[in-house]
Amino acid sequence: MNTTTAQQLQQTARLWPDLTDALSTPTSTTWPPTSLRDYLAALEHSEIDDPTAYNAARRGLERSPDQLGTRPVPISLRVHDTMRMVEAALLHTADQLARSVQRPPIQPPPAARAATAPTRGERLVWADRARRIEQARADAADPRRWHQVGGGRTAIRAALWLSGRASGSGGPFRPLSDTEQRQLARIAAGALARVESVLDLADVRRELTAEHLCQCGGTIEIYGGAGARPCARCQGCGALWHEGGVVAA
Repeated sequence: MNTTTAQQLQQTARLWPDLTDALSTPTSTTWPPTSLRDYLAALEHSEIDDPTAYNAARRGLERSPDQLGTRPVPISLRVHDTMRMVEAALLHTADQLARSVQRPPIQPPPAARAATAPTRGERLVWADRARRIEQARADAADPRRWHQVGGGRTAIRAALWLSGRASGSGGPFRPLSDTEQRQLARIAAGALARVESVLDLADVRRELTAEHLCQCGGTIEIYGGAGARPCARCQGCGALWHEGGVVAA
């Protein structure tokens, strides 16, 4: 049982209503796309995202731009885009995994014309047939099943369904293979990191690459999140920046 993966998916589901609430906060126009906060988020995503799932999610969103439905404006575009991307990735992952690990529904007995059953043996045959039909119906309607069409295809349900697969919960499924567990672990970590980043819950600290050195030649470290104001600090001369510019040099 992969407890960490299951817990990350459950936490994503728990935080989803907070994302919905945060949609009503418009995106600030004073913070450009190249901000320290967005740079931190981009670094975090590039390290843990599963490229296959998120590339598929992007293609799905291109085909379905209204995935989250009509929303009042103004809204936070950063939150909106995160919700669309995470939901699309979770749905894509659930669809892919269900095709692999979910057992097909039990097939009912072939159709037959109604007939009287005067003997005990014939009555037993018809009773068994009725039992098998009911068993097949119940198996197809098992609420633990993931359905690729119809209602209930939400980020919360996908996250909880995937959590069940990660933890090995019972149902019409086979256990995940090691490869499937690793892939799902990447998806779970990436989804939660995106959600925590946009809600400013994650404490992130990173060093910029050699292409972004300070004027003195020193390495720049950026940090922020978890309520802290994003800052950048040169490890050489000690210069400190935040969104408003240079704080100290």
